[in-house]
Amino acid sequence: MSAELQELTFFHDPDVDRLAALVFDLAAQLHIERQRRLALETALVKAGTVEEAALVALADDEAFLAQSRAALDAAQARLFTILEERGDRRTPLRAQSRSVPSSGAGS
Repeated sequence: MSAELQELTFFHDPDVDRLAALVFDLAAQLHIERQRRLALETALVKAGTVEEAALVALADDEAFLAQSRAALDAAQARLFTILEERGDRRTPLRAQSRSVPSSGAGS
């Protein structure tokens, strides 16, 4: 590609483009997490491994809440890299995406 080729933008302000990218990335992550969580919860309840009430009770478990907060902090840090990045966003993978955990089997 030519070095003169300008970066694709959809809004007049590039910061709005970055915000839109953040929103779409967040929406995609939320969809994947929700789908996997529901599948896991359903499989565990159907197999009799855990009762649905036990899942609800985790909302008051301090150790679980601490682990959940740490995971949220890490996810937010990855999302903020989208707002802070500079350069050509047309590339298939951002340098920051290497920090995103793989959703594939065995990871």
